[in-house]
Amino acid sequence: MLTANLIRTKRDGGVLNAEQWRFLIEGYCGGEVMDYQMSALAMAIFFRGLDRRETAELTRCMVDSGERLPRVSDRPRVDKHSTGGLGDKVSLILAPLLACCDVDVPMISGRGLGRTGGTLDKLESIPGYQTQLSIEQSSRVLKDVGCFIVGATESIAPADRRLYGLRDVTATVESVGLITASILSKKLAASLDALVMDVKVGSAGFMPTIQQATELADSLQEVGAEAGLPTIPVLSDMDQPLGRSIGNANEVNESLDVLDGGGPEEVRALTLRLSAELLVATKQAGDLQTAEGLLARKLDSGEARQRFERMVHEQGGKLSGHLPLGKQRDTVAERSGWVESIDCPAIGDAIISMGGGRRKTTDPVEPSVGIDLHVRVGDRVETGQPLWTVYEGQVACPPIQPVRMSETSVPARPLILQRKSGG
Repeated sequence: MLTANLIRTKRDGGVLNAEQWRFLIEGYCGGEVMDYQMSALAMAIFFRGLDRRETAELTRCMVDSGERLPRVSDRPRVDKHSTGGLGDKVSLILAPLLACCDVDVPMISGRGLGRTGGTLDKLESIPGYQTQLSIEQSSRVLKDVGCFIVGATESIAPADRRLYGLRDVTATVESVGLITASILSKKLAASLDALVMDVKVGSAGFMPTIQQATELADSLQEVGAEAGLPTIPVLSDMDQPLGRSIGNANEVNESLDVLDGGGPEEVRALTLRLSAELLVATKQAGDLQTAEGLLARKLDSGEARQRFERMVHEQGGKLSGHLPLGKQRDTVAERSGWVESIDCPAIGDAIISMGGGRRKTTDPVEPSVGIDLHVRVGDRVETGQPLWTVYEGQVACPPIQPVRMSETSVPARPLILQRKSGG
Protein backbone atom coordinates (compact mmCIF):
# COMPACT_ATOMS: atom_id res chain seq x y z
CA MET A 1 0.00 0.00 0.00
CA LEU A 2 1.09 3.55 -0.70
CA THR A 3 0.10 6.32 1.70
CA ALA A 4 -0.50 8.78 -1.15
CA ASN A 5 -2.96 6.38 -2.79
CA LEU A 6 -4.95 6.05 0.46
CA ILE A 7 -5.05 9.84 0.86
CA ARG A 8 -6.26 10.09 -2.74
CA THR A 9 -9.01 7.55 -2.03
CA LYS A 10 -10.35 9.64 0.86
CA ARG A 11 -9.91 12.87 -1.09
CA ASP A 12 -12.13 11.47 -3.83
CA GLY A 13 -14.81 10.30 -1.39
CA GLY A 14 -13.77 6.64 -1.20
CA VAL A 15 -13.90 4.28 1.78
CA LEU A 16 -10.85 2.67 3.42
CA ASN A 17 -10.97 -0.85 4.85
CA ALA A 18 -9.65 -2.15 8.17
CA GLU A 19 -6.29 -3.22 6.74
CA GLN A 20 -5.73 0.20 5.19
CA TRP A 21 -6.56 2.05 8.41
CA ARG A 22 -4.17 -0.18 10.35
CA PHE A 23 -1.44 0.49 7.77
CA LEU A 24 -1.93 4.24 8.19
CA ILE A 25 -2.06 4.34 12.00
CA GLU A 26 0.76 1.88 12.59
CA GLY A 27 2.81 3.67 9.96
CA TYR A 28 2.12 7.04 11.57
CA CYS A 29 3.19 5.82 15.02
CA GLY A 30 6.22 4.09 13.52
CA GLY A 31 7.42 7.05 11.46
CA GLU A 32 6.67 5.65 8.00
CA VAL A 33 3.65 7.92 7.52
CA MET A 34 4.73 11.53 7.90
CA ASP A 35 2.98 14.43 9.65
CA TYR A 36 2.34 16.22 6.36
CA GLN A 37 0.70 13.09 4.95
CA MET A 38 -1.51 12.64 8.01
CA SER A 39 -2.43 16.33 7.82
CA ALA A 40 -3.55 15.83 4.23
CA LEU A 41 -5.55 12.77 5.25
CA ALA A 42 -7.21 14.69 8.10
CA MET A 43 -8.25 17.44 5.68
CA ALA A 44 -9.64 14.86 3.26
CA ILE A 45 -11.63 13.32 6.14
CA PHE A 46 -12.83 16.77 7.19
CA PHE A 47 -14.38 17.40 3.78
CA ARG A 48 -15.41 13.87 2.80
CA GLY A 49 -16.26 12.40 6.18
CA LEU A 50 -16.03 8.86 7.56
CA ASP A 51 -18.80 6.30 7.51
CA ARG A 52 -19.60 4.43 10.74
CA ARG A 53 -17.51 1.39 9.84
CA GLU A 54 -14.50 3.55 9.01
CA THR A 55 -14.91 5.46 12.27
CA ALA A 56 -15.05 2.19 14.20
CA GLU A 57 -11.94 0.85 12.43
CA LEU A 58 -10.00 4.07 13.05
CA THR A 59 -11.05 4.01 16.71
CA ARG A 60 -9.91 0.40 17.09
CA CYS A 61 -6.53 1.13 15.51
CA MET A 62 -5.96 4.13 17.79
CA VAL A 63 -6.78 2.02 20.87
CA ASP A 64 -4.37 -0.67 19.72
CA SER A 65 -1.59 1.90 19.25
CA GLY A 66 -1.03 1.94 23.03
CA GLU A 67 -1.76 0.25 26.34
CA ARG A 68 -5.05 -0.37 28.15
CA LEU A 69 -5.56 0.44 31.80
CA PRO A 70 -5.70 -2.70 33.96
CA ARG A 71 -8.75 -3.59 36.03
CA VAL A 72 -7.96 -3.33 39.73
CA SER A 73 -11.21 -4.65 41.24
CA ASP A 74 -14.40 -6.50 40.36
CA ARG A 75 -16.41 -3.28 40.59
CA PRO A 76 -17.96 -1.85 37.41
CA ARG A 77 -15.80 0.77 35.63
CA VAL A 78 -17.52 3.90 34.34
CA ASP A 79 -16.68 7.39 33.14
CA LYS A 80 -18.21 10.62 31.89
CA HIS A 81 -16.98 12.76 29.03
CA SER A 82 -18.14 16.27 28.19
CA THR A 83 -17.66 18.09 24.92
CA GLY A 84 -16.77 21.15 27.00
CA GLY A 85 -18.02 24.62 27.78
CA LEU A 86 -17.97 27.40 30.36
CA GLY A 87 -18.32 26.52 34.03
CA ASP A 88 -18.45 22.75 33.46
CA LYS A 89 -17.04 21.38 36.71
CA VAL A 90 -19.18 18.23 36.79
CA SER A 91 -16.20 15.84 36.59
CA LEU A 92 -14.83 17.07 39.92
CA ILE A 93 -18.09 16.08 41.61
CA LEU A 94 -19.13 13.06 39.57
CA ALA A 95 -15.97 10.96 40.02
CA PRO A 96 -15.91 10.88 43.84
CA LEU A 97 -19.72 10.72 44.01
CA LEU A 98 -19.86 7.55 41.90
CA ALA A 99 -16.92 6.09 43.80
CA CYS A 100 -19.18 6.17 46.87
CA CYS A 101 -21.60 3.84 45.03
CA ASP A 102 -19.27 0.86 44.49
CA VAL A 103 -18.13 1.71 40.97
CA ASP A 104 -14.64 2.61 39.80
CA VAL A 105 -14.13 5.87 37.90
CA PRO A 106 -10.79 5.97 36.03
CA MET A 107 -11.11 9.47 34.60
CA ILE A 108 -8.61 10.68 32.02
CA SER A 109 -9.19 14.40 31.48
CA GLY A 110 -7.73 17.26 29.50
CA ARG A 111 -6.61 20.86 29.78
CA GLY A 112 -8.40 23.94 28.60
CA LEU A 113 -7.63 25.56 25.28
CA GLY A 114 -9.37 28.71 24.18
CA ARG A 115 -12.65 29.43 25.94
CA THR A 116 -13.30 25.87 27.09
CA GLY A 117 -12.04 25.22 30.61
CA GLY A 118 -9.96 22.15 31.43
CA THR A 119 -10.59 19.76 34.32
CA LEU A 120 -6.85 19.33 34.90
CA ASP A 121 -6.30 23.10 35.14
CA LYS A 122 -9.06 23.34 37.72
CA LEU A 123 -7.61 20.56 39.85
CA GLU A 124 -4.10 22.01 39.58
CA SER A 125 -5.48 25.07 41.42
CA ILE A 126 -5.18 22.81 44.47
CA PRO A 127 -1.59 23.06 45.78
CA GLY A 128 0.40 19.90 45.08
CA TYR A 129 -2.26 18.07 43.04
CA GLN A 130 -0.55 15.76 40.54
CA THR A 131 -2.32 15.17 37.24
CA GLN A 132 0.48 13.13 35.64
CA LEU A 133 0.58 9.67 37.20
CA SER A 134 2.00 6.45 35.82
CA ILE A 135 -0.41 3.60 35.11
CA GLU A 136 0.86 1.87 38.25
CA GLN A 137 0.30 4.99 40.39
CA SER A 138 -3.18 5.70 39.04
CA SER A 139 -4.17 2.05 39.46
CA ARG A 140 -3.18 2.22 43.12
CA VAL A 141 -5.28 5.35 43.64
CA LEU A 142 -8.22 3.70 41.88
CA LYS A 143 -7.99 0.58 44.02
CA ASP A 144 -7.79 2.56 47.27
CA VAL A 145 -10.19 5.44 46.53
CA GLY A 146 -12.42 4.21 43.70
CA CYS A 147 -11.58 7.14 41.40
CA PHE A 148 -8.79 9.22 39.96
CA ILE A 149 -8.65 12.23 37.65
CA VAL A 150 -5.43 12.41 35.64
CA GLY A 151 -4.08 13.48 32.27
CA ALA A 152 -3.44 10.99 29.51
CA THR A 153 -0.06 9.29 29.54
CA GLU A 154 1.96 8.82 26.39
CA SER A 155 1.12 5.11 26.45
CA ILE A 156 -2.68 5.58 26.20
CA ALA A 157 -3.85 5.91 22.57
CA PRO A 158 -0.62 7.62 21.41
CA ALA A 159 -1.94 7.74 17.85
CA ASP A 160 -4.78 9.95 19.01
CA ARG A 161 -2.41 12.23 20.91
CA ARG A 162 -0.33 12.81 17.77
CA LEU A 163 -3.28 13.11 15.43
CA TYR A 164 -5.11 15.56 17.68
CA GLY A 165 -2.05 17.80 17.76
CA LEU A 166 -2.13 17.94 13.97
CA ARG A 167 -5.88 18.54 13.81
CA ASP A 168 -5.59 21.45 16.23
CA VAL A 169 -3.16 23.33 13.99
CA THR A 170 -4.63 22.36 10.59
CA ALA A 171 -8.27 23.44 11.18
CA THR A 172 -9.57 19.86 11.03
CA VAL A 173 -10.90 19.48 14.58
CA GLU A 174 -14.60 19.80 13.66
CA SER A 175 -15.04 16.36 12.08
CA VAL A 176 -17.63 14.08 13.69
CA GLY A 177 -15.73 10.94 12.70
CA LEU A 178 -12.40 12.20 14.03
CA ILE A 179 -14.00 13.53 17.23
CA THR A 180 -15.71 10.18 17.82
CA ALA A 181 -12.51 8.19 17.29
CA SER A 182 -10.53 10.57 19.51
CA ILE A 183 -12.95 10.37 22.44
CA LEU A 184 -13.73 6.67 22.27
CA SER A 185 -10.14 5.51 21.74
CA LYS A 186 -9.17 6.92 25.14
CA LYS A 187 -12.32 5.61 26.84
CA LEU A 188 -11.91 2.12 25.37
CA ALA A 189 -8.28 2.12 26.53
CA ALA A 190 -9.61 2.77 30.05
CA SER A 191 -11.41 -0.61 29.96
CA LEU A 192 -14.81 0.87 30.79
CA ASP A 193 -18.13 -0.93 31.23
CA ALA A 194 -20.24 2.17 30.49
CA LEU A 195 -19.73 5.77 29.36
CA VAL A 196 -22.08 8.73 29.61
CA MET A 197 -21.47 11.54 27.11
CA ASP A 198 -22.51 15.08 28.02
CA VAL A 199 -22.86 16.69 24.58
CA LYS A 200 -23.09 20.45 25.07
CA VAL A 201 -25.35 22.50 22.80
CA GLY A 202 -25.10 26.28 22.47
CA SER A 203 -22.88 29.31 22.04
CA ALA A 204 -20.40 28.24 24.74
CA GLY A 205 -20.20 24.66 23.51
CA PHE A 206 -18.46 22.84 20.71
CA MET A 207 -21.73 22.02 18.94
CA PRO A 208 -23.84 25.19 18.60
CA THR A 209 -27.00 23.50 17.27
CA ILE A 210 -29.15 20.51 18.22
CA GLN A 211 -28.62 19.06 14.75
CA GLN A 212 -24.84 19.09 15.06
CA ALA A 213 -24.95 17.73 18.60
CA THR A 214 -27.33 14.95 17.58
CA GLU A 215 -25.04 13.88 14.73
CA LEU A 216 -22.12 13.59 17.17
CA ALA A 217 -24.26 11.82 19.80
CA ASP A 218 -25.45 9.25 17.27
CA SER A 219 -21.90 8.59 16.10
CA LEU A 220 -20.58 8.13 19.65
CA GLN A 221 -23.43 5.83 20.59
CA GLU A 222 -23.24 3.63 17.51
CA VAL A 223 -19.44 3.31 17.40
CA GLY A 224 -19.29 2.76 21.16
CA ALA A 225 -21.88 -0.02 20.92
CA GLU A 226 -19.98 -1.69 18.08
CA ALA A 227 -16.82 -1.63 20.20
CA GLY A 228 -18.63 -3.16 23.18
CA LEU A 229 -18.84 0.05 25.23
CA PRO A 230 -22.41 1.08 26.10
CA THR A 231 -22.47 4.85 25.52
CA ILE A 232 -25.33 7.05 26.72
CA PRO A 233 -25.37 10.54 25.15
CA VAL A 234 -27.18 13.32 27.01
CA LEU A 235 -27.56 16.70 25.28
CA SER A 236 -27.39 19.62 27.74
CA ASP A 237 -27.65 23.39 27.47
CA MET A 238 -24.52 25.48 26.95
CA ASP A 239 -26.10 28.76 25.82
CA GLN A 240 -25.16 29.96 29.29
CA PRO A 241 -22.42 28.81 31.68
CA LEU A 242 -23.13 25.85 33.93
CA GLY A 243 -23.48 27.11 37.48
CA ARG A 244 -22.18 30.32 38.93
CA SER A 245 -18.39 30.10 38.63
CA ILE A 246 -16.24 30.23 35.49
CA GLY A 247 -12.49 29.93 35.98
CA ASN A 248 -10.28 27.48 37.86
CA ALA A 249 -10.00 27.99 41.62
CA ASN A 250 -13.51 29.43 41.82
CA GLU A 251 -14.87 26.35 40.02
CA VAL A 252 -13.14 24.11 42.56
CA ASN A 253 -14.81 26.15 45.31
CA GLU A 254 -18.20 25.72 43.67
CA SER A 255 -17.58 21.99 43.35
CA LEU A 256 -16.87 21.83 47.08
CA ASP A 257 -20.19 23.57 47.72
CA VAL A 258 -22.03 20.92 45.66
CA LEU A 259 -20.09 18.13 47.37
CA ASP A 260 -21.32 19.60 50.68
CA GLY A 261 -24.93 19.26 49.51
CA GLY A 262 -25.31 22.87 48.34
CA GLY A 263 -24.11 24.86 45.36
CA PRO A 264 -26.06 25.88 42.26
CA GLU A 265 -29.07 23.67 41.59
CA GLU A 266 -28.24 23.20 37.90
CA VAL A 267 -24.76 21.83 38.68
CA ARG A 268 -26.19 19.42 41.21
CA ALA A 269 -29.03 18.37 38.89
CA LEU A 270 -26.80 17.65 35.88
CA THR A 271 -24.27 15.77 38.01
CA LEU A 272 -27.00 13.62 39.54
CA ARG A 273 -28.52 12.84 36.14
CA LEU A 274 -25.25 11.89 34.45
CA SER A 275 -24.18 9.80 37.44
CA ALA A 276 -27.58 8.09 37.61
CA GLU A 277 -27.34 7.09 33.94
CA LEU A 278 -24.13 5.20 34.75
CA LEU A 279 -25.56 3.45 37.81
CA VAL A 280 -28.51 2.23 35.76
CA ALA A 281 -26.28 1.19 32.83
CA THR A 282 -24.16 -0.97 35.16
CA LYS A 283 -27.23 -2.32 37.01
CA GLN A 284 -26.20 -0.68 40.28
CA ALA A 285 -29.69 0.85 40.34
CA GLY A 286 -32.95 -0.20 38.73
CA ASP A 287 -34.04 3.18 37.39
CA LEU A 288 -32.98 6.81 37.22
CA GLN A 289 -35.19 7.97 40.07
CA THR A 290 -33.79 5.37 42.47
CA ALA A 291 -30.24 6.14 41.35
CA GLU A 292 -30.66 9.90 41.78
CA GLY A 293 -32.07 9.39 45.28
CA LEU A 294 -29.05 7.30 46.30
CA LEU A 295 -26.62 9.81 44.80
CA ALA A 296 -28.37 12.77 46.45
CA ARG A 297 -27.96 11.11 49.84
CA LYS A 298 -24.24 10.64 49.20
CA LEU A 299 -23.92 14.37 48.50
CA ASP A 300 -26.03 15.55 51.40
CA SER A 301 -24.31 13.28 53.94
CA GLY A 302 -20.85 14.62 53.10
CA GLU A 303 -19.64 11.18 51.98
CA ALA A 304 -18.86 12.40 48.46
CA ARG A 305 -16.88 15.38 49.84
CA GLN A 306 -14.81 13.01 51.96
CA ARG A 307 -14.12 10.81 48.94
CA PHE A 308 -13.01 13.85 46.92
CA GLU A 309 -10.61 14.84 49.67
CA ARG A 310 -9.17 11.31 49.74
CA MET A 311 -8.60 11.44 45.98
CA VAL A 312 -6.92 14.85 46.25
CA HIS A 313 -4.69 13.59 49.06
CA GLU A 314 -3.70 10.42 47.19
CA GLN A 315 -2.77 12.54 44.16
CA GLY A 316 -0.53 14.79 46.24
CA GLY A 317 -2.91 17.72 46.82
CA LYS A 318 -3.31 19.76 49.97
CA LEU A 319 -6.86 21.02 50.44
CA SER A 320 -7.98 22.75 53.62
CA GLY A 321 -11.10 24.54 52.38
CA HIS A 322 -12.02 27.02 49.68
CA LEU A 323 -9.15 28.22 47.52
CA PRO A 324 -8.06 31.88 47.50
CA LEU A 325 -9.29 34.07 44.64
CA GLY A 326 -8.09 37.29 43.03
CA LYS A 327 -9.13 40.85 43.74
CA GLN A 328 -12.93 41.04 43.75
CA ARG A 329 -14.89 43.55 41.68
CA ASP A 330 -18.71 43.46 41.57
CA THR A 331 -21.16 44.77 38.98
CA VAL A 332 -24.82 45.46 39.85
CA ALA A 333 -27.91 45.98 37.74
CA GLU A 334 -28.56 49.57 36.68
CA ARG A 335 -32.23 48.82 36.01
CA SER A 336 -34.78 46.14 36.71
CA GLY A 337 -35.90 43.55 34.15
CA TRP A 338 -35.33 39.95 33.11
CA VAL A 339 -32.15 38.25 31.97
CA GLU A 340 -32.56 37.64 28.24
CA SER A 341 -29.20 36.09 27.37
CA ILE A 342 -25.61 35.57 28.52
CA ASP A 343 -22.69 36.50 26.26
CA CYS A 344 -20.60 33.37 26.75
CA PRO A 345 -17.80 34.26 24.30
CA ALA A 346 -17.27 37.57 26.12
CA ILE A 347 -16.89 35.76 29.44
CA GLY A 348 -14.48 33.21 28.03
CA ASP A 349 -12.38 35.85 26.29
CA ALA A 350 -12.22 37.99 29.43
CA ILE A 351 -10.94 35.08 31.52
CA ILE A 352 -8.29 34.29 28.90
CA SER A 353 -7.19 37.94 28.86
CA MET A 354 -6.68 37.81 32.65
CA GLY A 355 -4.56 34.66 32.34
CA GLY A 356 -7.20 32.17 33.45
CA GLY A 357 -7.15 30.37 30.09
CA ARG A 358 -4.80 29.71 27.20
CA ARG A 359 -4.30 31.12 23.74
CA LYS A 360 -1.83 28.29 23.03
CA THR A 361 -1.04 25.04 24.80
CA THR A 362 2.21 26.31 26.38
CA ASP A 363 0.62 29.31 28.15
CA PRO A 364 0.63 29.20 31.97
CA VAL A 365 -2.70 29.53 33.80
CA GLU A 366 -3.42 31.91 36.70
CA PRO A 367 -5.80 29.86 38.89
CA SER A 368 -7.11 32.69 41.09
CA VAL A 369 -8.80 34.70 38.31
CA GLY A 370 -12.31 34.11 37.07
CA ILE A 371 -15.88 35.35 36.91
CA ASP A 372 -18.92 34.46 39.01
CA LEU A 373 -22.35 35.01 37.45
CA HIS A 374 -25.17 35.68 39.89
CA VAL A 375 -28.06 35.37 37.41
CA ARG A 376 -29.34 32.95 34.78
CA VAL A 377 -31.47 33.34 31.69
CA GLY A 378 -35.07 34.02 32.73
CA ASP A 379 -34.25 35.46 36.16
CA ARG A 380 -36.04 38.59 37.36
CA VAL A 381 -33.50 41.26 38.35
CA GLU A 382 -34.03 44.38 40.49
CA THR A 383 -32.02 47.59 40.33
CA GLY A 384 -28.87 47.30 42.45
CA GLN A 385 -28.89 43.49 42.41
CA PRO A 386 -25.45 41.85 41.83
CA LEU A 387 -25.07 40.55 38.26
CA TRP A 388 -21.50 39.30 38.15
CA THR A 389 -18.23 39.34 40.07
CA VAL A 390 -14.77 39.46 38.54
CA TYR A 391 -11.70 38.06 40.33
CA GLU A 392 -8.64 39.79 38.90
CA GLY A 393 -4.96 38.93 39.12
CA GLN A 394 -2.05 40.96 37.82
CA VAL A 395 -3.95 41.65 34.59
CA ALA A 396 -7.19 43.61 34.92
CA CYS A 397 -10.37 42.31 33.35
CA PRO A 398 -11.32 44.15 30.14
CA PRO A 399 -14.69 45.96 30.10
CA ILE A 400 -17.47 43.41 29.60
CA GLN A 401 -21.25 43.40 29.55
CA PRO A 402 -22.08 39.67 29.55
CA VAL A 403 -25.66 39.99 30.80
CA ARG A 404 -28.29 41.19 28.32
CA MET A 405 -31.53 42.45 29.91
CA SER A 406 -35.13 42.53 28.66
CA GLU A 407 -38.04 44.67 29.82
CA THR A 408 -40.41 41.71 29.38
CA SER A 409 -40.31 38.28 30.99
CA VAL A 410 -38.06 35.62 29.45
CA PRO A 411 -38.53 31.84 29.90
CA ALA A 412 -35.81 29.89 31.67
CA ARG A 413 -33.75 27.56 29.50
CA PRO A 414 -34.09 23.80 30.04
CA LEU A 415 -30.92 22.18 31.38
CA ILE A 416 -31.23 18.78 29.69
CA LEU A 417 -32.31 19.08 26.08
CA GLN A 418 -32.40 15.46 24.98
CA ARG A 419 -31.32 11.94 25.91
CA LYS A 420 -30.45 9.57 23.10
CA SER A 421 -32.13 6.24 23.82
CA GLY A 422 -30.92 2.86 22.69
CA GLY A 423 -27.34 1.76 22.22
